[in-house]
Amino acid sequence: MAEFSNHQRKLINRYYENRDDIMLTKVQELVTELYLSETKSKTDQLWKRVTKALENLKIKPSVIEHIVGSQDPSVLASNVQDWLKGSAPTR
Repeated sequence: MAEFSNHQRKLINRYYENRDDIMLTKVQELVTELYLSETKSKTDQLWKRVTKALENLKIKPSVIEHIVGSQDPSVLASNVQDWLKGSAPTR
């Protein structure tokens, strides 16, 4: 196994400490991309990425199913706004 320098270990640790914030930011970006998406294939691809990001955030499967099942970016955006206001994601 590769040995990491102290600096590298600190970077890795900070990444994992802030992983939820990073994933939430990624979901925000996906909301924007969904609104701008012009083709069905691109939209389907983005919803797959949304599903993966929500799974990484450990959101309840029923909530993920509701959000992705609606195929409505405004539903996703509404949930993201709630999560950013400090309401913990439903896990």
